[in-house]
Amino acid sequence: MPADSAAATVQAAPIVSVAPAAIGDAPASSGPAGAAVPAQAAAAVFGSIRTVDPAALPGYLGTHSTELDRLLTSPPAAADISRLWKQLDPARQAALVKSAPHVIGNLEGVPYDVRGKANVLDLDRTIASATSTLHGERGKTERIALKRQLTTLGNVRTALKKKDGVQRTLVSLDTSADARAAIVVGDLRTARYVSVLVPGMYMSVGEQVEAWAGVAQNLYTEQTGFLKRFLGSRSHGGAPGVAVVAWMGYQTPVLTNIGGLDLARQGADSLERTLIGLKSLRQANPPYLSVLAHSYGSTAALLALEKGTVTVDALALMGSPGSDAQSVHQLGVRDGNVFVGEASMDPIVNSAFFGSDPGSPAYGAKRMGVGGATDPITHASLSGSSGHNEYFTAGTECMRNLALIGIDQGGKVLG
Repeated sequence: MPADSAAATVQAAPIVSVAPAAIGDAPASSGPAGAAVPAQAAAAVFGSIRTVDPAALPGYLGTHSTELDRLLTSPPAAADISRLWKQLDPARQAALVKSAPHVIGNLEGVPYDVRGKANVLDLDRTIASATSTLHGERGKTERIALKRQLTTLGNVRTALKKKDGVQRTLVSLDTSADARAAIVVGDLRTARYVSVLVPGMYMSVGEQVEAWAGVAQNLYTEQTGFLKRFLGSRSHGGAPGVAVVAWMGYQTPVLTNIGGLDLARQGADSLERTLIGLKSLRQANPPYLSVLAHSYGSTAALLALEKGTVTVDALALMGSPGSDAQSVHQLGVRDGNVFVGEASMDPIVNSAFFGSDPGSPAYGAKRMGVGGATDPITHASLSGSSGHNEYFTAGTECMRNLALIGIDQGGKVLG
């Protein structure tokens, strides 16, 4: 549903080898027995690194690259990674980023600024390698694949450019053919309000990452503007921080596989890890956390929040085909703080295609207006959303309402 990734000679503790699992498996806290890396395995990986001289670490990591990669396919608990990362001195942390940027850039529990640096390094290296390979490649199929990869990664690089001086951070990146990525607008480390945007059908990194980051930027601007307005004269010290995550952490479906839940389940597992990772890193200063999901992505978000492993402060669903959950009480959303937006001429709303209709009165969600209105706060004229793909259009009633939901002002949402 269109919406609209040289061996060291130093003696060290051995790295524990674990059986690989498919990408998308549940995190350690919720997966089936044997599917996740036990905490002691993560401790062994990082524990061994602590014993290696920083100068010898690149070679050591190269020798054990397979074990490091398995930290992503069977990820340890984010809290364990966070604790173990802090035990590494700066020299070893820097060596890890330089030698294993793909792992460090995508490992929940590693600080977001570190992940950003690692992913940009991985992005630059992959672009350089693919460009070099393309120059010498003569096979037609291989050249097409390389050009497609370079286009995708070039679009990610473009999407990272600042707008209006606001920083953007690449907090996850999969450079493979099935690319996945997540770009944060704002500072995820300190923001008081964090919104995670979850896309639906046909949203690929290669073609939509710039537009999706643009949606995050627009939402960031609206949220910051509202906060300054609400604070009035008290905003001289700056409005509370906002961060919006343009999350593209799963393979979205196309027409040939839209009828099944396999990709939604993978998306749910990936989103679950993202949310748990954020909560782990922000335990000392937890943000107000909202998930804003569209179409098939709303089903993925619902599946993630049905598990009981993570709770968010607000959930907004647009054009949703539903899930197994039959009411807001079956979701990990604080105080049942769920909003539903349904545009006119959207064929998906009220379909209950995947088991429920979040827009039905019995579900218990709050109605979110998307048809157009005059903003009672700013007095601006807000356009309406029509069909399935206009929910995230700038200047709409929907975007205005999403901005308020994300900054804990649900009481001001137009119904």
